[in-house]
Amino acid sequence: MTELRQRMDDAMVLRGFALRTRETYLACVSGLAKYYHCSPDRLNAGQIQAYLLHLITEKKLAYASVNQAACAFRFLFEHVLKRPNARFDIPMAKVPKRLPQILARAEVARLIDAAATLRGRTLLMTTYAAGLRVSEVCALQVADIESAPDRMCLKVRQGKGNQDRYTLLSPRLLDTLRAWWRVGRPDRWLFPNPAGTAPIDPKTVQRIYCAARDIASIPPEGGIHTLRHCFATHLLEAGVDLPTLQRLLGHGHISTTMRYLHLAHRHVTGATSPLELLDLPTR
Repeated sequence: MTELRQRMDDAMVLRGFALRTRETYLACVSGLAKYYHCSPDRLNAGQIQAYLLHLITEKKLAYASVNQAACAFRFLFEHVLKRPNARFDIPMAKVPKRLPQILARAEVARLIDAAATLRGRTLLMTTYAAGLRVSEVCALQVADIESAPDRMCLKVRQGKGNQDRYTLLSPRLLDTLRAWWRVGRPDRWLFPNPAGTAPIDPKTVQRIYCAARDIASIPPEGGIHTLRHCFATHLLEAGVDLPTLQRLLGHGHISTTMRYLHLAHRHVTGATSPLELLDLPTR
């Protein structure tokens, strides 16, 4: 690790950045250095802007990825290189707002059933039943299963924003988790890597999801995060209120949770079209 890279990582650690954010920011700065074949501290704002344009026009990166790179470069110049007066004319690109893929309940059941192994089936079921992010399901530990009759919940450790929370543990999921434990005998991590020394890799989890999705003949519109969207939408359709859903998902703001109102079937198709209220003559 170069001295500049270490300084940037230390600065992010001091500010409490999550590990994945640190890795993403460092990767962005590393890509910048490789593009210009020099240390980023020798670059100016014009070169930074030219590189961001390169990411959009030539690399065809999504605007969300370009925005991440812009944030990483701002952090580098302001907090590491101590050049707060460096003039950056880098507007945050407007990210197109697209509705995520939502599966019907029957499709979710078909997808879970299509998993090739008990581990894969349990992993997909846990993600959906508890509304977890991929990083959260990977980090689950055996001790996080609180199965006492008066508890019945899963503890999510250090979710997004380094926040702990509790989410649902259904009896059906508990039965499946116990069946998996009897077969896999996980020690610390609920879904360990092959060596048992660390959690399962998120890329492996995505491959398990995509394989089951293809077998179940579900359109490939998204990754395993689709199951978290389904969890939220299906609960909303079942009548769960927004504040409760917000706590289960670990959202910092209710506005983030409210987007699922656009996805819940009963909120969209349950209303009557104003056309039905017109007294039109029959022809």
